[in-house]
Amino acid sequence: MRFFLSRTRCLAATALLLCHRSNALALFAVRSPRQQHLRCTASRAGALTCTVEAAARIQRTLDERLIAEDPEVVLRSLRMRRAADEQLGAVGRIGALTKERAALVEKGNEARAQRKALSPKIGKLMKEGDAAAADALKAEVSAAAAIADEADAQMEVIESERKALFDTLPNLLDERTPEGNDEEQNVEVGSWGCEGELPTGRQWHDEAASALGGLDMEAAAKLSGSRFAVLKGSLARLERALISFFVDTHTTQHGYTEVMVPYLVGREALEGTGQLPKFEDDLFRLAEPLNGREGFLIPTAEVPLTNLHANEILDEATLPIAYCAFTPCFRAEAGSHGKDTRGLFRQHQFHKVELVRISSPEQSDAEHHAVVQHAETCLQLLKLPYRKMKLCSGDIGFSASLCYDLEVWLPGQGRFREISSVSNCGSFQARRMNLRYRPTQEGAGKPPKPRFCHTINGSGLAVGRTLVAILENYQLDDGSIEVPEVLRPYMGGLDKILPEP
Repeated sequence: MRFFLSRTRCLAATALLLCHRSNALALFAVRSPRQQHLRCTASRAGALTCTVEAAARIQRTLDERLIAEDPEVVLRSLRMRRAADEQLGAVGRIGALTKERAALVEKGNEARAQRKALSPKIGKLMKEGDAAAADALKAEVSAAAAIADEADAQMEVIESERKALFDTLPNLLDERTPEGNDEEQNVEVGSWGCEGELPTGRQWHDEAASALGGLDMEAAAKLSGSRFAVLKGSLARLERALISFFVDTHTTQHGYTEVMVPYLVGREALEGTGQLPKFEDDLFRLAEPLNGREGFLIPTAEVPLTNLHANEILDEATLPIAYCAFTPCFRAEAGSHGKDTRGLFRQHQFHKVELVRISSPEQSDAEHHAVVQHAETCLQLLKLPYRKMKLCSGDIGFSASLCYDLEVWLPGQGRFREISSVSNCGSFQARRMNLRYRPTQEGAGKPPKPRFCHTINGSGLAVGRTLVAILENYQLDDGSIEVPEVLRPYMGGLDKILPEP
């Protein structure tokens, strides 16, 4: 079933209502807001109805036209995100600038029309010998040209301010995103391997790794300062095994194309995916220009992968596109002072396997569910207990409209911690980077106009955090670490990591 923008809002609303009813029927074992379980029945229902859901949301995209025509939609989403007053004020300012621009466009067009109408008359008057009248018309033409030029100059200033303000606005929230202030209001919608009492009281990962002789934080601090780590021996090999396992799983079982990407990108790439301008303080910027422009270390492979098709028009037949990349990631962690300072959990440099899918709006929900499932598969193959959380409005990322986090159980810390975050960004990133597709033409007539793609991204998985989870979940009484069965082929058949001699 497909709905297009020309269909009525009534049809879309009816479809959405039916979809919500289907999902509601699929839910069971509901507990507290933080223990709401979504079993496989709900997943199947969501997959069957996601095309209808996507159709109902196609019209809700963040652009200047929406701000001008229905600013309350944008303000409502910002309030749910607990946005600052500056962002709320930006909506009104953008609306005012849009009106100013429209007035200037009209003023400039009128002046150009006047100049066009008067210019031919000058030559006629000159031929007739009426120099005085011709000079008067020349003055009028010059004045009209000056008015048009001034209007254009003012529009450039307005466009610059309008774009700067617009780039500070986060994506519109999906109506399925629950309202809440922070991570405490995220909603649990599923779990795996959590039946019965979860283990606790084990060593933290850094203690276990240090006892094995495979983690040297002092050497890392000597080399680079805080929030870096040196892995050695079997633990370094285990991290490399995880990377290969993740990439192999996604490329051979889930249909992703592996991509090796640059670790340095320009400002426009980070603007396209939404890291800039908001998160500039969390990025590592090069002191010298990169090929004549600002350069940054990538905070995630999402940035280069999604921007591979920036400023392109894709054929609908090529969608969805699925990319997978392993990269180191670099983050300043500017807002994390004093948070997670112990061990490997929050590093300036870490490894991650990233999944990116580019789709049409109608495919968007199904692709989002697929990426979540692919990340879950890795955790299940590793036999690591986890829960699935739907992020609330106060915790969701800047570019995301709907997001699910997978949180793995850490017995040493006695808590769940995020290991993957999978976001549906709708057309938000595609609009910023001008990534479009042309729908397949059906029948004769003009080719369909290009439409903005939807982008989905997620960790599949964060490598260092998976290593942390293995160190805490696979501890043995003698201090050794059991190697998960699926990783043993990558470890030369090794089934246990013993202390380094």
